[in-house]
Amino acid sequence: MTDRSNIKIAVASGKGGTGKTLVSTNLFWAVQNAGIPVSLVDCDAEAPNAALFFSGNFFVSFPVTQNVPVIDSTSCVFCGKCSEYCNYNAIVLLPANHFIQVVEDLCHDCGACIIACKYGAITEKVKRIGSVQSIQPNNLTEIIEARADVGVFSPVPVIKKAIKEVSNKYLAIFDSPPGISCPFIATVYHADFVILVTEPTPFGLHDLKLSAETLQHLNKQFGVIVNRAGLGNVDVYDWLRINKIPMLMEIPFDREIARIYSEGLLLVEEKPAYQIRFIELLKTIGELLQR
Repeated sequence: MTDRSNIKIAVASGKGGTGKTLVSTNLFWAVQNAGIPVSLVDCDAEAPNAALFFSGNFFVSFPVTQNVPVIDSTSCVFCGKCSEYCNYNAIVLLPANHFIQVVEDLCHDCGACIIACKYGAITEKVKRIGSVQSIQPNNLTEIIEARADVGVFSPVPVIKKAIKEVSNKYLAIFDSPPGISCPFIATVYHADFVILVTEPTPFGLHDLKLSAETLQHLNKQFGVIVNRAGLGNVDVYDWLRINKIPMLMEIPFDREIARIYSEGLLLVEEKPAYQIRFIELLKTIGELLQR
């Protein structure tokens, strides 16, 4: 593939349901079948499902927490400095009513309010926001799952913690959350290369354009996989050609592929020809990274 080590590849999409997890799980398994050490990180923390396609030994699970400020209203002089320092509008202050309250869901654990307060009115408490767990199918692989607790406003800290837990020093694959919001940014930010998975429909092209524009702003190398090829029209292909964006692979619109995926099976195991195709995909990415 390439002489580089510690390579990180994110598999992302502008919308849900394009086949992002299909690509990430099969690329992961094809790579380990080829004898290459690899980690798969499920960064879709609000709906992780990559681990469902594998069996293995569950070997670690731990909570992810953050610090949340607690304001003692009896010590507070309602000067407003803490609210002024908070860039996330997480502190509601009504000085005339002597009312102050932290909106925990908006807090980003930056600690600015504690620094701002000169009266010792702010302390911190620990709040659980999710968990990270690891599964080891064999000695070449690990699967790390980020899972945000129900009701958590932002899964970004959970995603960041999961990515930090990667122990493999050769190759890591990040199964990104859909869309282009903060969880997507938190995932692709750490990637050397991003695979965008789309479908040949007007909706698929619309969201592909948004994803591509975001990655260009982040100065990330990327290419595109067209899933369900033959389903819609050729507009996606025309756009890729005009913008000189690499098309990495096509996966056809096929009832048998849909059946394999819906039953929690792997394409590279059920259709061995895809083992070769996904390894070729990895080689192509390696060549693009070396340019």
